[in-house]
Amino acid sequence: MPAHAYNARQMLVPPTTYSDDLELLRSSAVAAGIIASSFFRRDVKSWTKDNLSPVTEADILVDRYLAASLLTARPTYGWLSEETADNPSRLDCERVFVVDPIDGTSGFLRGEDSWSISLAVVENGVPVAGVIFAPVRDELYDAAKGEGARLNGKPLQRHRRAGAAPIIPAAGAVHQEMQTAGLHYTRGPYYPSLAYRLVQVATGKLDAVANRRGSQDWDIAAAALILDECGVGFEDVCSGFPVFNKRDVRHGALAALGDMSLKPIVHSALIKVYGCPAETMDAEAPGELTTPDERI
Repeated sequence: MPAHAYNARQMLVPPTTYSDDLELLRSSAVAAGIIASSFFRRDVKSWTKDNLSPVTEADILVDRYLAASLLTARPTYGWLSEETADNPSRLDCERVFVVDPIDGTSGFLRGEDSWSISLAVVENGVPVAGVIFAPVRDELYDAAKGEGARLNGKPLQRHRRAGAAPIIPAAGAVHQEMQTAGLHYTRGPYYPSLAYRLVQVATGKLDAVANRRGSQDWDIAAAALILDECGVGFEDVCSGFPVFNKRDVRHGALAALGDMSLKPIVHSALIKVYGCPAETMDAEAPGELTTPDERI
C-alpha cells in the first residue's frame, strides 16, 4: 500500500469497536482457512526466505486475500504481515492489522494439522482483537479486549489436570536448565504454530510454553490477547508484557504460564539460555538447538 495512503488517514480516529473488529477478523480468518486448506497435503510450491524459514504459494495467496479483505473494510488501519514488505508508515496509525497468513508453515508442508491463521488488531501497541484459527482441527480461538476469550464461540476455560506433572514444551538447552533446577515436568508436545502452541496454555493442554527469543509481532499478537483475557501470564522474560507495532517487531524470550508457581524456574532458564539485552537480538544464544522442531 502506498505511503501516502497511510499518511492521508493517520490522524483519523478508528470509528469501530473492538467487537466490530473481532467480527471482521473472524469472518476473514474462516475464508482464509478455506483458501489455505485447498493447498493442504497437496503438491504446493514452496521456497526458503532469507531468514531460512519456509514459505509457500498458499502463504502468499492467503496474505493477499487478507490484505484485500481487511484493508477494504478498515482503510484507516495500518498493516503488518509476515508475508508483506514492511511499510514503516504503520507506526503512524492508531490501529494496525497484525497478520500471519499461515503460522506453522513447516508443519503445513509436512502435512501436520495444527497450523493456524493468526490475526490481530493492535491499538497503540496493545492487542485489542485477535483470532487464531486452526482450520483442519476446526478450532477458532478469539478475544476482544475486556470481553473474554472463546473457543468456537464458547467461553475459553482452562481445564486443570489435578496432580499431574506440568506439561511444558521447551528447546533442548532450556529443558536442561529446568531439569537442573529440579523441576519435575513432562516435555512436549511440539506444535509448529507458535500462536496455536501458546493458546494451549489457556485450554490446559499445556501448563507453560517457554519460547526462544526472536519471535515477531505476527507470531504472538493474537495469542497475547487471548491469553491475557484468560488470565494466563504471558511475558517477555526480560521486559514484561510485549508491546506491539514498534519499529523492531522482534521479541525476547517469552513464557506463557498457566501456573504462576512455575515462573521462577521457567523465566530463569530462558534468561540463562537466551540472555537479555544488551545482547543483540540477532546473536545466537549459546547452546541453542538449530533443528526446526527444537527451535521453540
